[in-house]
Amino acid sequence: MRTKLYVLYGGKSVEHEISLKTAVTVLGSIDESRFEIYPVYITREGLWCTPEQLTQKELTAEHLIAEPKFHDPARSIGEILSGVMAMSGAKVVLPLLHGPNGEDGTVQGLLELLNVPYVGNGVLASALTLDKAMSKHVLAQAGIHQTEYLACRYEEWRTDENMLLLKAEESIGYPCYVKPASLGSSIGISRCTNRVELIAGIHEAFSYDQKLVIEREVIGREIQVAVMGNGKPVASLPGEFIHDHIFFNYESKYMDKRLTMSIPAELPEDLTQGIRTLAIQAYQAHGCEGLARVDFFLDGEGRLYLNEINALPGFTNFSMYPVMWERTDGTSYSELIEHLIGHAISRHEDKQTIQYKK
Repeated sequence: MRTKLYVLYGGKSVEHEISLKTAVTVLGSIDESRFEIYPVYITREGLWCTPEQLTQKELTAEHLIAEPKFHDPARSIGEILSGVMAMSGAKVVLPLLHGPNGEDGTVQGLLELLNVPYVGNGVLASALTLDKAMSKHVLAQAGIHQTEYLACRYEEWRTDENMLLLKAEESIGYPCYVKPASLGSSIGISRCTNRVELIAGIHEAFSYDQKLVIEREVIGREIQVAVMGNGKPVASLPGEFIHDHIFFNYESKYMDKRLTMSIPAELPEDLTQGIRTLAIQAYQAHGCEGLARVDFFLDGEGRLYLNEINALPGFTNFSMYPVMWERTDGTSYSELIEHLIGHAISRHEDKQTIQYKK
């Protein structure tokens, strides 16, 4: 019998549209001879529902949007859990939820309680990697080099704005970047070259999150590495986007048709291997399992800075993660999805050996 595959997408997040794009590509690549697919759409309000049955040829972002039967989150989630997800037989969940309320450990916690295998990182690693401030603390403890940074909560800013501004200017300086702590796709990020821009960037970041990070700018190349696996993870060849943007923001990532991928990135062999090793080190320091993309800066002096870890990288046709694996060992898009599902099932089986009574 085919394994039931529940694909969660959408979500109560500003990255809702990115999730839809990812879902279209993933759903269109799954081997239907092996998996019985059940799409589960989560609205911007956090309501769960299922779309009409679609063939892979009919897949579009618009067709994947559904209207919930219940407008209370508890009832809508309950209907899905007691209905389609309660069916007997082998099953696995594939969360394609970017940002808060999906990539941050919340949905992963629910899936742990349901005791079902799911693709990607667990509760702790999901929470750590999405929270840039906490991730930076973990990297510092692991001795992994990163740029100077400052984390701040909204209450600190509201209490003494001037103190934060002075602290940022003294310890970080200009140019700097202001980022919401728990968001991806470069949403809410500002490049600031003076105090006026810094104040505007702080307000922008706090409109998306209650915590932010201010980082010193690193001028150089942005190098990415795909990592996959549980206990013995492996890293892909590094890659980079070739572009001429000073700040690689949301519009640059998703709307610039001139972007080209360079995979493998043109690097000396020893540096390539060093980056792959460091990516695995950072992956393990966060307790990651399943998958993650690790991003670095490489400055003009050859110094390497770990920028961030993305525990649920994009899987659109313009995303680096699947292409890096294809260029590394020939893994196709559909094969990659099956590898990730295999890691999910293996991890779940290992957890079933844990004792919960004496």
